[in-house]
Amino acid sequence: MSPTSPKTSRPAYDPRRLRAIFDRRAAAFDEVAFLPREIADRMRERLEYIKVTPMRVLDAACGAGSDLGRLRERFPEASVLGVDISSAMLARARAAEAAEAENGAGWRRFLPSTLARAFGARGPQLAQADFSALPFAGGAFELLWSNLALHWHSRPDAVLPEWQRVLKVNGLLMFSTFGPDTLRELAAAYREAERTLGLAPMPHTIDFVDMHDLGDMLVESGFEIPVMDQEVLTITYGSPESLLADVTRWGAYPFERADAEQSVSAAGAALRGAVHRALEALRRDDGTIPLTFEVIYGHAWKAVPRTTADGHGIVRLEDIGRGPKRGR
Repeated sequence: MSPTSPKTSRPAYDPRRLRAIFDRRAAAFDEVAFLPREIADRMRERLEYIKVTPMRVLDAACGAGSDLGRLRERFPEASVLGVDISSAMLARARAAEAAEAENGAGWRRFLPSTLARAFGARGPQLAQADFSALPFAGGAFELLWSNLALHWHSRPDAVLPEWQRVLKVNGLLMFSTFGPDTLRELAAAYREAERTLGLAPMPHTIDFVDMHDLGDMLVESGFEIPVMDQEVLTITYGSPESLLADVTRWGAYPFERADAEQSVSAAGAALRGAVHRALEALRRDDGTIPLTFEVIYGHAWKAVPRTTADGHGIVRLEDIGRGPKRGR
């Protein structure tokens, strides 16, 4: 896949549809929050090896806000803001923040008493916004953090330039997202079910973008020194029902389809039954059904611009005299 293939191979991004999905998802999110929390822990481990002291931090697509407190623990002198497209998710984040403030728990215990009181008076710093169209001036943040969100947009190559815009020069982007092997068992079960029933194949999972393509997109978007790595995690289930219930709680396929999932039709019931049977066929010797997640981690720095807004070249003082070496 070329770096630009998502422009044509993925359906159009619809923020209103995505907002509705996450508004529905918010009430049951705690039941599946273990996965993004585990990934956030692994991101924080990677962050420990990076020297950065931001004064303003943005959590893009913060969801219910579980990463905000840990970011404030890590950077107690920084102003940490969270944005999310879902008002229901933000309501959960505000409720959690208010409970911590009332109990004196969470990230506030790491602050001097004067700062803790100031944060308590100001309340949580949260805003409803689309992470691909942020309501901030350019260069507003030294660190942009995003945990398991980028795959929800059909055009990551359009999101990364926006993230680059709101970072200061030499600011750090740190993110995680899902890669192409994610939900491979579920995708295979749907393909087998549709083949068995003689149905035309339909997309049932996101067309996740490859790690190497994301690295190329970072460079094309004005980032430098990108570091990418990935790992595969497997969650096991006792039944197809429990697996599908968790997938629903994590979210749904965010793009419109002509069949509207056939959710109430006889054909829809037949498809669900066939999917259950296909998942049953995947049971391992220990009796569990596996579900794979390919997790991609990336970080990169906002590059120093090489041209001005009107196209003139920029030469940095430290680069003067560093002409190409010639052989003698």
